[in-house]
Amino acid sequence: MMERMDLLNRITFNPDIFGGKPIIRGRRLAVEHVLGMLAAEDSIETILEGYDWLEREDILACLLYAQRVVGSETIEPTLANQEL
Repeated sequence: MMERMDLLNRITFNPDIFGGKPIIRGRRLAVEHVLGMLAAEDSIETILEGYDWLEREDILACLLYAQRVVGSETIEPTLANQEL
């Protein structure tokens, strides 16, 4: 399996594509779109069938990218979320 940094290098940004959102290898496929397909229970194989240029490692890169983003996220509780 590829090293984590090699996977993350597949995720790129281009201000001219989707307003600079993270995309896969400079192509017009956003990380959030791949994650949405996975969340909708599409299999990796189904996603790969829909994009002839996409590789399994690209999907793994999306998952790793999401894990990194969420891993560094903190959420501050608000009064509305706290029990009184």
